[in-house]
Amino acid sequence: MEIRASRLKFRHGLRDGLPIALGYLSVSFGFGISAVAKGLPPLPALLISMTNLTSAGQVAGLSVIAASGAIIEMIMTQLIINLRYSLMGLTLTQRLDDTFSTLHRMAISFFITDEIYAVASSKTGGVNTRYMYGLGLLPYMGWAAGTLAGAIAGSLLPASISSSLGIAIYGMFVAIIVPPAKKNRGILFAVAVAAAVSCCFKYIPVFSFITQGFAIIICAVLAAALAAVIFPVKEEQNDDR
Repeated sequence: MEIRASRLKFRHGLRDGLPIALGYLSVSFGFGISAVAKGLPPLPALLISMTNLTSAGQVAGLSVIAASGAIIEMIMTQLIINLRYSLMGLTLTQRLDDTFSTLHRMAISFFITDEIYAVASSKTGGVNTRYMYGLGLLPYMGWAAGTLAGAIAGSLLPASISSSLGIAIYGMFVAIIVPPAKKNRGILFAVAVAAAVSCCFKYIPVFSFITQGFAIIICAVLAAALAAVIFPVKEEQNDDR
């Protein structure tokens, strides 16, 4: 009976993870094409997706690799971009049931993405280990398979077609940013500042000595800091006081 219940939870995780996997399949296709366009063979591009599972981090890391950036540049870029996953993981630990050992927690932390976190945190009651493994499996496979397909296509298709397909992953970033930016002026301000500073680094010659990795770091930190100062999040008033 217990084995049957565990299988059922795993299947529920697979079911909930399928839509995420389909989305990742199409988006990672663009990453695979971009990786090949910047000089990476298909196998290293696949290994990046199989060992990272972070869209923004991988795109930023690819820019650092293409620019032959220093290892400290790569470390700082990934730390700043992926720091949100630590906060997601801490929040999600409050929803896990007693089937999670330390080893399970370490394994599941690899699968935490924005979408997987959103689905897992919306579940009522405690989240089971079987469910989390099922939830993370298909998105992981979709992300890896899409990267490999994109990398192979990028190495076979003409450059004009590859470059047009390679912008798909940036379309995902736009789709993520626009809805909350339309509702929150702080987010819109942060996006505008990051875009403006990035253009300065790109087109103003005096900033040409700043590498792509450090440009990403400066844009992210500066935009977040200014948005926090100008548009602070007000603490909710306690009605019981």
